[in-house]
Amino acid sequence: MMGKLALMQPHTDIATGGWIARLPPGWVPYVHLVRLDRPIGAWLLFLPGLWSIGLGAADVRSYVWLVSLFGLGAFIMRGAGCVVNDMWDRDMDRKVARTAGRPLAAGTVRMRQALVFLAVLSTAGLLILLQLNRLAQALGVASLLLVVTYPLAKRVTYWPQLMLGFTFGWAAPMGYAAAAGRLDGAGLALYGAAIVWTLGYDTIYAHQDREDDALIGVRSTARLFAERTAGMLAVCYAAALGLLALAGVLGGLGWLYYVALLLPGGLLARQVIRLDIHDPALCLALFKANRDVGLAIGVAVLLGRL
Repeated sequence: MMGKLALMQPHTDIATGGWIARLPPGWVPYVHLVRLDRPIGAWLLFLPGLWSIGLGAADVRSYVWLVSLFGLGAFIMRGAGCVVNDMWDRDMDRKVARTAGRPLAAGTVRMRQALVFLAVLSTAGLLILLQLNRLAQALGVASLLLVVTYPLAKRVTYWPQLMLGFTFGWAAPMGYAAAAGRLDGAGLALYGAAIVWTLGYDTIYAHQDREDDALIGVRSTARLFAERTAGMLAVCYAAALGLLALAGVLGGLGWLYYVALLLPGGLLARQVIRLDIHDPALCLALFKANRDVGLAIGVAVLLGRL
């Protein structure tokens, strides 16, 4: 009986148990607003920066310093991006089972409160940005255009996941600029890899909402490719690995880098093989598995510099 009831519950990725349940009630809507209960998004925003800092850093000290800044900045700016996204999408979110419980859609946070919270997050992000060099600062300011306009993409194109790739992958050129003080072919190749990697994994994620999106007119690559998604995913992930290899050549990485890329390559192939677009829980699990893929690539870059 309990199993049947569980199957009847709408699919959602909002966490309410664990450490969330121990917080003061007034804090919980803000934790949900910035997705602190689901840190995978911050990880995926941070990881391209991890790769590029590893490729461009002059020494261990600057590597550790920049990784720390980008890690903290990723959590802050991902939170700010979530606030902006939910402000744009609050009416749509009410119509989708997975997102109906989001604070702005559910009314547990009001628009004015969200604006104040966004200002606080943006100020914290600015303080981190000011620790970087001028080129990285300029790239950081430019990224705001992507952050603000990304939520609109699903209204006008079937490729919002590609737009997310440009947005989440921005940490690659920005991290490379912060570490190396320049932007060249190696940094741009990492950016390209991050874009197509994001296009792949976010298409998996979008399959959780495919049916609801069709009902309310939201577009996505999940709807566009549907049953052909596995093939599209294979192309995206193969392109990401090819661009990562190119970044290694342009960045002068050693042979250990290419050997180490076999691990993330295998993890990506596993996603393609296991994908079942009709299983929302599996799609979420495969999406989250990309944290390990990104970390493995970061380790490969460091091995390539030995």
